[in-house]
Amino acid sequence: MPSAKLHSDGIKHWPVPAQLLPSAGNLSDRFNRSLHDLRISVTDRCNFRCTYCMPKEIFTKDYPYLSQNELLSFEEITRLAKIFVLHGVRKIRLTGGEPLLRKNIEDLIAMLADIRTPEGHALDLTLTTNGSLLRKKASALRAAGLKRLTVSLDALDDPIFKSMNDVDFPVGDVLDGIQAASNAGFDQIKINMVVKRGVNDHEIIPMVKYFKNTGHTLRFIEFMDVGDSNAWQAHDVMRTDDIITLLDAAGFPLVPLPAQQLGETAQRFQHQDGSAELGFISSVSHAFCRDCNRARLSTQGMLYTCLFASEGHDLREHLRSTANTVNADEIVANIIRGIWEDRGDRYSELRDIERRASHRKKIEMSYIGG
Repeated sequence: MPSAKLHSDGIKHWPVPAQLLPSAGNLSDRFNRSLHDLRISVTDRCNFRCTYCMPKEIFTKDYPYLSQNELLSFEEITRLAKIFVLHGVRKIRLTGGEPLLRKNIEDLIAMLADIRTPEGHALDLTLTTNGSLLRKKASALRAAGLKRLTVSLDALDDPIFKSMNDVDFPVGDVLDGIQAASNAGFDQIKINMVVKRGVNDHEIIPMVKYFKNTGHTLRFIEFMDVGDSNAWQAHDVMRTDDIITLLDAAGFPLVPLPAQQLGETAQRFQHQDGSAELGFISSVSHAFCRDCNRARLSTQGMLYTCLFASEGHDLREHLRSTANTVNADEIVANIIRGIWEDRGDRYSELRDIERRASHRKKIEMSYIGG
């Protein structure tokens, strides 16, 4: 595959390959990691200003968000999704920003729900939301074909939750949204709690008590150094082992559960009494790079092969410039193939080394999703 040109904005632009190869099915990168999950950001906008993701002092009303014509259309997203499926993708997660802010998002879900694998199977189609619009949207999302939901919720205490979302949004409205989603037919909803030491770590036990008998899966996420805007410091991280010790001391001993599939981000546990499952996403203390099988597509059509990436790959230019050519999909498919087969990302395993490289500017999580 020919070399790409790296522009000053951190985006690589790939020429059309001289030889077009047929889709290879399952791809493998340089560490023999397959391509299985695709996370698609549908907007770079969010109605929250969470301090660990989109701090208000940076993401102001004057922040240069993407214009409408820069965003991939639903048709372009669907076309790319079909190409990724031919390369082995079996799970698609819609993210943002806040994906429910994208107008008529249920139309995109319906389009993606119609995609079938070469074996004739539907995709595992899921979405992550802050829950603010879930009460309004839950039934439409389910009817469109969305299979699963993940809701971000960092505290049950209203003042703490409002201080973390930084827009004075009440926790009760998110809880109402979760209930509306459950009523619409979503079962085993995943609840993601980003834990920041000294900020919301005292909410761990209340969250466990609240969700223990709901049928939903509470997952604790270590505060990560995603992007360059959240002022990450290692001492702010509440590590997974510390949370497990805390739960045990509070009368909530856990037992480990086996992984359901290779490449899962969360370590699975269950309450010793069998009442509920919990998950731990431990990018800092227990890096899971060695099995990472996820690619990320920004709403602008840039492909990123790691959550902590500093460089993206422009797929949109080929998607649009080759839209009317006979071999358009083959061109894009071959570029994706070359990118993945050359992939060597393992930031979390090399965090200390990578962070010392001061010139390294990482992409913001609000741009490519979590």
